[in-house]
Amino acid sequence: MSTLATIPSVSEDCEQLRKAFEGWGTNEKLIVSILGHRNAAQRKLIRQTYAETYGEDLLKALDKELTHDFERAVLLWALEPAERDALLANEATKRWTSSNQVLMEIACTRSSHDLLLARQAYHARYKKSLEEDVAYHTTGDFRKLLVPLVSAYRYEGDEVNMTLAKSEAKLLHENISKKAYNDEDLIRILTTRSKAQINATLNHYKNEFKNDIEKDLEADPKDEFLSILRATIKCLTRSEEYFEKVLRLAINKQGTDEGALTRVVTTRAEIDMKIIKDEYHKRNSVPLDHAIAKDTRGDYEDLLLALIGHRDS
Repeated sequence: MSTLATIPSVSEDCEQLRKAFEGWGTNEKLIVSILGHRNAAQRKLIRQTYAETYGEDLLKALDKELTHDFERAVLLWALEPAERDALLANEATKRWTSSNQVLMEIACTRSSHDLLLARQAYHARYKKSLEEDVAYHTTGDFRKLLVPLVSAYRYEGDEVNMTLAKSEAKLLHENISKKAYNDEDLIRILTTRSKAQINATLNHYKNEFKNDIEKDLEADPKDEFLSILRATIKCLTRSEEYFEKVLRLAINKQGTDEGALTRVVTTRAEIDMKIIKDEYHKRNSVPLDHAIAKDTRGDYEDLLLALIGHRDS
């Protein structure tokens, strides 16, 4: 996310946002110039101060004034990270096939603490647990994988058990060889082990069995469960490559997938967007900001470029 050299006071930001809503037309560029250059803590304070000053939730004011993809991006960005993840997860339990991917993405790319905060936000907002909704709205192998994924609280240290890595690499290979992709041991390893431990296990898998595990999981490219398994492994071990691919598929096809583009930019802008941008440039020989500018327009484009740190935003 690009930042400004001097940040105005919170009260000034709120006053300017109020002015952006006044009159016959909304001043979208003013909204971008403020919210597109504030971090999570600053945006939270702006929302609190706006509500105290004007007696209205800023999100409701934005919802009334904005439309389409720009509205969606602004509203997601204005939410606290845990609230945003709770909203995305709730939508994912009720929507299209890619919803399984969104649930997996949230579960595997957030820290254990951030995932816990998202589950707490989900509970507060929807009066039920995320695990409950995932269990209710998914079926079969997807439920078997996704419920423990969203329930996980992984150890995040660097310590690994190499003896365990070797034995679990063997377990993984045995199950994949006999196409037991939903085996309890395979699911348990992916949903409970620390990312450092999983990396050690998969490195041993490659050294011992002479192939990447993701290659061995490409037995049936049309199998949606295998696709989710591969994405789970990539999210846990090389998340920047996963997000690069999501962006590439969202942009480089006939008709931009604004939903995926908005989701990745708003959720990763303050986390690892620079790494994702570097990965995108390396993979596609085109800077991400150029790709976004080519495929989007207007205020939506301006906000996305501001969030990824485009120098002119």
